[in-house]
Amino acid sequence: MVKIAIIGGSGIEKTSLIQDITVSEVNTKWGKPSSPIKQGLLGDIPVAFLSRHGYDHTIPPSQVNNRANIAALKEIGCTHIISSTAVGSLREEIHPGHLVIPDQFIDFTKHRITTFYENFNEGINHLNIADPFNESMRQALAQVCKKLKYEYHDKGTVVTIEGPRFSTRAESHMFRILGADIINMSVAPEAILAAELSIPYATIAMSTDYDTWRENISPVTWEEIEDVMLKNSKKVLHVFAEVIPLIANL
Repeated sequence: MVKIAIIGGSGIEKTSLIQDITVSEVNTKWGKPSSPIKQGLLGDIPVAFLSRHGYDHTIPPSQVNNRANIAALKEIGCTHIISSTAVGSLREEIHPGHLVIPDQFIDFTKHRITTFYENFNEGINHLNIADPFNESMRQALAQVCKKLKYEYHDKGTVVTIEGPRFSTRAESHMFRILGADIINMSVAPEAILAAELSIPYATIAMSTDYDTWRENISPVTWEEIEDVMLKNSKKVLHVFAEVIPLIANL
């Protein structure tokens, strides 16, 4: 049976999408997830909701227990994961307010544990993750964005940095040279861990700012991000409501 998980990122710590909610406290081998998991229905489709940073956004990116989050969703039977993430834009054409559906990532984190395989006692396991985001789910997200007439980009490379600080100007320029289109602090570890557990994963990114590479504007602040994020989060929740039935029928 299909059961779709939503990992809500910054700006989507809570949701009213699902009905008939029960709340599950899950404890995994890797510890507790970031929040209790809300389970319910969207129409007749089972959906689970996990808040990446906690319901009150109390967990910084580097402290998110990604292994517990992904393992908990697997344990309760989730078959697909869609997530949201706030991102900075590294490209002129990706304006604040635009949505992006990444097809690639660059993992620039330094302190995250991004594997369930702490040893190879049960066999060697090297993950093939050439295409880290599920293509069918990405296409479904793009289809919905088009239908809703939101400004969006149907592909892009997201670089995930450690955080919680923002980039220096030199770093921002470097990421552009490396081929990144958007920047965040969350997605790569989730995608890797989901792939290790064979859970199809896709994300929708909310562009909130131009990071620090543009010389003619002031460096980004959290307050500025929050303002754009609040407007974007309504779009993303609308996309989720429309895309879940499509994913359920893939």
